[in-house]
Amino acid sequence: MPRASEAEITGALRSLPHWVRQGDNIVREFKFKDFAQAFAFMGRVADAAEKLNHHPDWRNAYNKVEIRLTTHDVGGLSALDFKLAEAIDAAAAP
Repeated sequence: MPRASEAEITGALRSLPHWVRQGDNIVREFKFKDFAQAFAFMGRVADAAEKLNHHPDWRNAYNKVEIRLTTHDVGGLSALDFKLAEAIDAAAAP
């Protein structure tokens, strides 16, 4: 999987409006009603990550989940990050 070009990153982020680029990562914070909903969301994300064999760096504090995506193997962002971000957004949908 090659590292994404600046043009590819810019284009992909247009369709992921809630994700913010921070250096070689894209980041999004999710907020839920309570811990149970946040944890259920994390389970859905884990399933999507396993299917893509691409795993997020994340942090959970009660009802908040922060997800940071990058492709460590290429030292930056790749198409896998944007695919997983789309799956994560779908997992967060009510």
